[in-house]
Amino acid sequence: MTARVGLIGHPLDHSISPAFQQAAFDAVGIDARYEAWDLPPEQLEDFIAGLRRPDALGANVTIPYKEAALHHVDRLHETARFVGAINTIVNEGGHLAGYNTDVAGFQAALKDAGVETRGANVVIWGAGGAARAVAWALIWRGVNGITVINRTPVRAGRLRHDIAAAITGGKPQGVRLRAYAADHPDAIEALRLCDIVVNCTPIGMQRSAATPDQSAPETPFPVDPLSAGALVIDLIANPLQTPLMRQATTAGHRVLGGLPMLVHQGAASFELWTRRAPPMATMNSAAQTAMQAMQPIQDAP
Repeated sequence: MTARVGLIGHPLDHSISPAFQQAAFDAVGIDARYEAWDLPPEQLEDFIAGLRRPDALGANVTIPYKEAALHHVDRLHETARFVGAINTIVNEGGHLAGYNTDVAGFQAALKDAGVETRGANVVIWGAGGAARAVAWALIWRGVNGITVINRTPVRAGRLRHDIAAAITGGKPQGVRLRAYAADHPDAIEALRLCDIVVNCTPIGMQRSAATPDQSAPETPFPVDPLSAGALVIDLIANPLQTPLMRQATTAGHRVLGGLPMLVHQGAASFELWTRRAPPMATMNSAAQTAMQAMQPIQDAP
């Protein structure tokens, strides 16, 4: 019996996860098919319930369902509970467990790139599930301060509150936490003072050439206020060079794209589903090949 596993999200025409995850299953000889499950919100609960069937291994979860999906599983791993979002569902004999491998994926990407975070002041732009994972990854890597900036100030404030409350005793334990609306004057000041800024929004993500989103701004924030030594990280994996990354590179900043984190978090999910070591070389190669194949889409008008 061919096992079922896939990616839950909306939209998914930009995703390369099916390419590198299928390559991993094939490489280790597991009879499984990894699919893209593009779902409207009203189908999310019933679809996740269907993952309890014997032929289902589980799923990955991406934008915009990382926070909503945790309410439809039977138990949460400790990291997922701290983060308040899941990106991986594992079918454990008919019971669904929710995990967050984005934390480990982001940490692995930083390690591979040689990024030092201890003592750094970081701006997280966005307040969704990915932002929550990034915040925890950075706290565990010893940052000095985190400023959450979001278009909706309530969401930024809620993330700041949840991080503070989850840390022992509800105290930041030396990590300075702030939150601002994107149009607040202090948001620009936070950019000016930060060592690292991480885009956790989908702004700049490649959409289908058939349905371009012309209304979206090109970049989530301006790069002009950043100090000369600031590192710009964009969690978007497709395209490889987002508009934000191009602007930051032109301005002389170091940049890190989202592909390494995407592959690392996917590898951690693969291990949870299969209890097998992920074939990293195969996954990285398949991801790069899939990205190259999508280059004509990126250049389409």
